[in-house]
Amino acid sequence: MSTELSHQQVTPAADPALSLHVVTAGPPSGRPFLFLHGWPESWRSWQDVMSAAAAEGARAIAVDLPGIGDSAPLATGTPKPAGAPKPAGAPKRRLAQAVHALVHHLRLDDLTLVGHDAGGMVAYAYLRQYGDLGRAVVMNTVVPGVDPWDEVLRNPYIWHFGLHAVPGLPETLVRGRQAAYFDYFYDILAADPARLTPQARAAHAAAYRSETALAAGFDLYRTFPADARDNAASAEAGSVETPMLYLRGDGEGGDLTAYARGFRRAGVTNLTTALLAGSGHFAPEEVPEQVWRHFRDFAAEGA
Repeated sequence: MSTELSHQQVTPAADPALSLHVVTAGPPSGRPFLFLHGWPESWRSWQDVMSAAAAEGARAIAVDLPGIGDSAPLATGTPKPAGAPKPAGAPKRRLAQAVHALVHHLRLDDLTLVGHDAGGMVAYAYLRQYGDLGRAVVMNTVVPGVDPWDEVLRNPYIWHFGLHAVPGLPETLVRGRQAAYFDYFYDILAADPARLTPQARAAHAAAYRSETALAAGFDLYRTFPADARDNAASAEAGSVETPMLYLRGDGEGGDLTAYARGFRRAGVTNLTTALLAGSGHFAPEEVPEQVWRHFRDFAAEGA
């Protein structure tokens, strides 16, 4: 089975202002899996998972989130006057709308939507906003407004949540130093940093080279308050029955049962959880074969 990767720019008919960099592998007739990356990464974080999926006949699709890599930023509407503060960026609910437009454009039925890190926040927003998924996977992340969100915010080791939310400052500090700054997170959050290869690290740094992309990455953090409000409103609106899988690395820290309890309290009624052996935060690149097996088996359960 061919595992060759194909790159294209996609403008969904439902959202003609969008231009998304989409990478695919595997047969078009295969069961579809759509992968959303986190920060500080790009579609490239899914390359090895996609190869494993395509080798087994699945249709693997990864996308650069809007504004990052080769995906254009979301339209901002009316231009702001000179000197006006920059908007905080698109909340995860809006990013989920962009993903939804892509899903419909590609006609992805019985879709498994997978999100890692901030991409997991987008996948969760999609799950709560739309009812057209076969299943969803959220991994290696905490979701704004869903327990143990407040506990994570109080953790002094999660200092970057606060720094990245400051308007303009992280761009000033990181501009021109993307590779060195990103390396810090790969090296402290991976169980084995060597699994994030120099080639992958260089590809991720390149995806944030432009000022637009650098800001889009930090905007993922600036919208946390809006994301928390949106997720609280979703929880109050009722439960969701679409199956969801939540994954964490066993070297990542955090109490898996606390995350499961939070999702159930938020209304996720059909939840499965698992730990990834030998993995830290960057599981798709640290243990791609194991990650793919979890995805494959989870999708098969609902077949």
